[in-house]
Amino acid sequence: MHCVMIRRATYDSVRDAVDEAFARFPMDLQGKKVLIKPNVLRASAAAEGIVTHPAVLTAVVEKVESFKPASIVVGDNPGLHSYGANEAAFEQTGLMAAAKDYYRNIGLDVVSVPFNPTFMEHVGVSKDVLDADVVISLPKFKTHGLTVMTGAVKNSYGILPGAQKARLHKIAGNPERFHDLVVEVFGLRVSDLFIMDAVVGMEGNGPASPDLRDIGLILAADNAVAMDAVVATMMGLDPGRLRFLRKAADAGLGSWNMADIQIDGSLTVIKDFKVPPLGGEAIHDNAAVQETIQSKVVLVPRPDPDRCTACGACVEHCPAEALSMPDDLPVADMARCVTCFCCQEMCPEKAMVLQ
Repeated sequence: MHCVMIRRATYDSVRDAVDEAFARFPMDLQGKKVLIKPNVLRASAAAEGIVTHPAVLTAVVEKVESFKPASIVVGDNPGLHSYGANEAAFEQTGLMAAAKDYYRNIGLDVVSVPFNPTFMEHVGVSKDVLDADVVISLPKFKTHGLTVMTGAVKNSYGILPGAQKARLHKIAGNPERFHDLVVEVFGLRVSDLFIMDAVVGMEGNGPASPDLRDIGLILAADNAVAMDAVVATMMGLDPGRLRFLRKAADAGLGSWNMADIQIDGSLTVIKDFKVPPLGGEAIHDNAAVQETIQSKVVLVPRPDPDRCTACGACVEHCPAEALSMPDDLPVADMARCVTCFCCQEMCPEKAMVLQ
């Protein structure tokens, strides 16, 4: 039996709900390496409701501090419109200040790991995610044009740095396969605790819709599938109709069946909540979105010969071993490249660009 906690909260009173979440789902954090991952889709103002609100992150960071962990890292890899712009996204959303001194650009150090070969043989995953003893995920209560809703499971898509996310979007090819892809990424490193910002939620054609809804809740769970089933129910959806939840359940990652979920609090269906079409047409059939995805897919790492000193930093730090230095300039093997932006980020001369 899974449990999902639901508590009333405002951004001014969110600390009380966060305290209750840690009491309801206790963890031994003393001496542990803790990664806190908010949803930082792109650079935006906090009031736009696109990202986890800074007040929620601050409350979680300060609570984790009280357990005296060995280390705290706060980070995320932004989505389509902010690939490679981690700092800018954190700064503009107010999450850099909320992270205190614990922010880290988790896109700088990437590990290549085996993946489902029907998508890609390997993907690059932020090393900080894989090294953490405990991962705390802070999803946002939002809709999504491909997966209908984005919550605890989908928040893990941000463990992949750079434009490989767009590449995988393209490889998936249709909404059904993208549902499967999201679950494959989630399974690479399942988070240990989920605390969702549902104080202000997003409806309409998310994940960056202007349609916001005052919900006034914080949700918490130690199982992502159960949390997303509850969110789907609150949105007026049948969780069993969401392919990614069925796929996750089949993989043994949790149950979407509300009969298997204990509610600690009050679950209320939000009246007339606007959701995208179940078929994923809101993004899959959106020409502008698909054009943007394609523009990221075709990016190729190229050195600026006037800046490059052939120091080899890009080759050394490439997690996919896609770069070589045959003639004093790095060359990318695009059959291996996962467009994680590490070469660009690590170049001391800023000579690597993705074009």
